[in-house]
Amino acid sequence: MENESNSRRFESVFSKKVRAGKRRTYFFDVRQTKGEDYYLTLTESTRKFNSDGYERHKIFLYKEDFNRFTAGLQEAVDYVKTELMPDYDYDEYTRKHEEWEASQAESDAEYEKNKDSSDVTEDIAEDDISW
Repeated sequence: MENESNSRRFESVFSKKVRAGKRRTYFFDVRQTKGEDYYLTLTESTRKFNSDGYERHKIFLYKEDFNRFTAGLQEAVDYVKTELMPDYDYDEYTRKHEEWEASQAESDAEYEKNKDSSDVTEDIAEDDISW
């Protein structure tokens, strides 16, 4: 029963995955405590260059800090956007990512289409073989 309680304690009740380039992904997970309270974990997961593994960094954010955290984050982002790099096109990567997702969807659809037709071809070819 204790294992069940511990595993339930760490389950996400909500999860949002944000891909950020080829090597980096952010996870926003809402988790529940034993006392039926909620907190947020922010995880950055980065694929390592020299191996198949990932490096992860985690921040635990509690409800009493939500407003101050989001205000501080927004202030820092706004400062970069307006004071440090006002001419930068911040939507550039969003457009590139949307284009990449569309091309991936097309590739996946083409692969599935070819896979289905090649399966039929392989079945026919195997039926035609006489041993």
